[in-house]
Amino acid sequence: MVTAATAIGQNRQASPINLKELKLRQQSAWSSGDYAVVGTTLQIVGEELCEALDLRAGQRVLDVAAGNGNVSLAAARRWCDVVSTDYVASLLERGRKRAEAEGLPVVFREADAEALPFEDASFDVVVSTFGVMFTPNQEQAAAELMRVLKPGGKIGLANWTPDGFIGQLFKALGKYLPPPAGAKSPALWGTRARLDELFGEAAAIKAQSRHFVFRYRSAEHFLDVFRSYYGPMLKAFAALDAAGQQGLRHDLLALIGSMNRADDGTMLLPSEYLEITIAKR
Repeated sequence: MVTAATAIGQNRQASPINLKELKLRQQSAWSSGDYAVVGTTLQIVGEELCEALDLRAGQRVLDVAAGNGNVSLAAARRWCDVVSTDYVASLLERGRKRAEAEGLPVVFREADAEALPFEDASFDVVVSTFGVMFTPNQEQAAAELMRVLKPGGKIGLANWTPDGFIGQLFKALGKYLPPPAGAKSPALWGTRARLDELFGEAAAIKAQSRHFVFRYRSAEHFLDVFRSYYGPMLKAFAALDAAGQQGLRHDLLALIGSMNRADDGTMLLPSEYLEITIAKR
């Protein structure tokens, strides 16, 4: 997961980037606010991903960059043996409470997506929804997903696309906080070309365009929730002066207005993402 600055920009190669430093900044961003408030609203994506993977009872499933556990819980509801991981301990705790409330036996473990603490070929299925796409070292993260997956196993991903609402939202943030030179846009994970680069030689890839609909009381309600609880946006506003905050708020409301399909004052806004299944050869 990344800071707002990293989550948007172009794939720049001008100069080397300190990935270790960037990761520390990312972790700080995702530890701020309370992503679980937003993450819980995305639960349907985890359910649909599990169906796309055709999960079977008894399969060993690893959720990477799990946040508060949407796919973890969805897989556990299908009688899978689930390990839920993230590098933000507070989010794992929120996932643990959700699992306990539903009586689901999920194992929660703090872990970095770029250095997973598991042996090779440990899992039948590896999943991530809007999580692993935000790692700074994309090649390393993809290699780790493949390493811990058994031959013949599947990876399931849900990744925002560059042209969808969330991709456009991060571009708007980038206007005010440009990403570090050399940082690769997370939205690349939402393109078939990048998936082929990361996984194509060792796997068969299927990618389907889907839409998650953000449903809020109004555009202002959405913005207030994200500004309060979504770490990257919280950090972005905090880094700007009053004029910058006003400009960013104006641009975000304009973006929502251009894509909102509700006509009753509420917000009903589809955001494109890729639903991806990758079968390891």
